[in-house]
Amino acid sequence: MRRITLMQYLIEQQRKQQWINSDLRLLVEVVSRACKAISIAIGKGALAGVLGGAGSENVQGEAQKKLDVISNEILLEANEWGGHLAAMASEEMDHPHQIPHRFPRGEFLLLFDPLDGSSNIDVNISVGTIFSVLRCPEGVAEPDEQAFLQPGTQQVCAGYAVYGPSTLLVLTLGHGVVCFTLDRETGSFVLTQEALQIPENTREFAINASNMRFWEAPVRRYIDELLAGKSGPRGQDFNMRWVASMVADVHRIMTRGGIFMYPRDTKDPTKAGKLRLMYEANPMAFIVEQAGGAATNGRQRILEIQPEGLHQRVAVILGSKNEVERVTRYHREMML
Repeated sequence: MRRITLMQYLIEQQRKQQWINSDLRLLVEVVSRACKAISIAIGKGALAGVLGGAGSENVQGEAQKKLDVISNEILLEANEWGGHLAAMASEEMDHPHQIPHRFPRGEFLLLFDPLDGSSNIDVNISVGTIFSVLRCPEGVAEPDEQAFLQPGTQQVCAGYAVYGPSTLLVLTLGHGVVCFTLDRETGSFVLTQEALQIPENTREFAINASNMRFWEAPVRRYIDELLAGKSGPRGQDFNMRWVASMVADVHRIMTRGGIFMYPRDTKDPTKAGKLRLMYEANPMAFIVEQAGGAATNGRQRILEIQPEGLHQRVAVILGSKNEVERVTRYHREMML
């Protein structure tokens, strides 16, 4: 069987399909190399002294892990000199990162969550990197925050890496979803799955049940139905899965179906949700929709939300299409 590397795959998409240009191809290749470096750092763990807290907070006031900081620096340094980016934005930084003037600038904007699920690092549970690519608006020489505030429908590429028993790179260029596995002997990402499809129906759900007392009525109604099992209105048993790493939870859904929920709740009424629209919800929604799934905030399609801020939070319900539509319908019924 022919082994197709990430580089070969991208070149074929550029030559045959003309889905991407050379700058976007190079951008994805550079991001993938950064993910390899992050994978190596995570793999060394305590041997390299990279576990534990960094003694600092990010823009959201969350305590940073050492690997949060390291992963962020790896992605910045890998991408700022190649000439394919106009600017970058990270969940770990207050403001966009401008490309130094000594380097050429490109037409794309890169957004990333450098290490999703980093609270799991010290207990050796899978974590990941999430990224999203937008085009820089025409006529913008030095992109500020406003340049990034584009709805998710404007994404030209999105992906995530999973750092688990094997390191995976899941990618969409807007024409389906593919998965690559890192061959640690050759250092290459090799195509291992094409045309990933999420089953429309599922018997698995992922939600942080410790927040149950804060859930809104539609979410409580939906989860109560699932927990009622065969004797309930759904007439079948459901299993709950929760890793507390969005990448790991979503990848399980990409592999075998399910629904992932981090809904809006009353724990902090000032926040529309927990997850970040630009760094987590938009790229994951793009990937999930390209695999035949659905993604909403309970009220509208995530990809159609007009961002109001670089670090905007949002409720997230995504995965198997029929289940997402059911939860969204419950929310709409509440608003009538």
